[in-house]
Amino acid sequence: MLNIGLLGAGRIGQVHGATLLSVQNARAAAVSDFMPSAAEALAQKLDAKVMTTDEIIASPEVDAVVIGTPTTTHYDIIHAAAAAGKAIFCEKPVDLSVARIRECLDAVAKAGVPFMTAFNRRFDPSFAHLQRQIADQVIGNVELVTILSRDPAPPPIGYIKTSGGIFRDMMIHDLDMARFLLGEDPVEISAAGSCLVDPEIGEAGDFDTAAVTLKTASGKICQISNSRRATYGYDQRIEVHGQKGMLRADNVPLHHVELTTGAGFTTAPTQPFFLERYAAAYRAEMEHFVASINSGVDMNPTGLDGLKAQILADAADASARDGQSRQISYDHAGR
Repeated sequence: MLNIGLLGAGRIGQVHGATLLSVQNARAAAVSDFMPSAAEALAQKLDAKVMTTDEIIASPEVDAVVIGTPTTTHYDIIHAAAAAGKAIFCEKPVDLSVARIRECLDAVAKAGVPFMTAFNRRFDPSFAHLQRQIADQVIGNVELVTILSRDPAPPPIGYIKTSGGIFRDMMIHDLDMARFLLGEDPVEISAAGSCLVDPEIGEAGDFDTAAVTLKTASGKICQISNSRRATYGYDQRIEVHGQKGMLRADNVPLHHVELTTGAGFTTAPTQPFFLERYAAAYRAEMEHFVASINSGVDMNPTGLDGLKAQILADAADASARDGQSRQISYDHAGR
């Protein structure tokens, strides 16, 4: 039985805690949070101990940690957990600084501990199947990838001010998905950003509407669009065009019943937000983390995937601010 320490009892910590209740050969053994009441509430649901982060990392009874704390805390936790020999599952982004991510990966490599970056969308059943179809050459060589991601409403301004911006917080998932589907690292990026949804977001120095074009060395192109507002629900779609055809993953509706009347056709709305839309993905990624530790199979996505997504997010932000495209260098990535 793999004993896991949950670091952070907020929204994502609660997701991972609930998932662990149904994952075989693993359990949430301890929970920590800077708000003791939050840790206590989650621990009661999981039949786990309440401990401090330092106590969890030092405990010989804890085999692995799931880092769901604010991004600013990841660096110190990763270093401490690696030094203590714990396997590490870290929410994105690993850090808002590429240099600090590299230092984290160096610490992990030196300690020789497993490390997984939590890009859960790779584990979504539809997206994972789409990627397998690409790998099986069902549509031949990929030529153009289109990724659309739109939230139903903006997050609180307080979150915007500390998140690192739309490219590092929201689009980073799509940038990782682009690499996952293209099968190559993009070497060129251009981006545009606007503030069309909430002027407070612009005042906070961020964008709420953004688009990016990526290009690989072989010429494959990926287009990504993001918006902090979708009046019709949580919009998550992917289309991949290749030499032999096209693959498409559409939105997941609340149900698949269609009403037909003289007024036309009516279908269900999309899932309301990411917790519902990606419930299966959260379970699958945690099962992969546990299985990788128990079996010794390599984890994916890796810390290097987290680093490369951050490099792309930084370049996208810079491009959106000055209107100039960027050539992407991954020099020394992963050392």
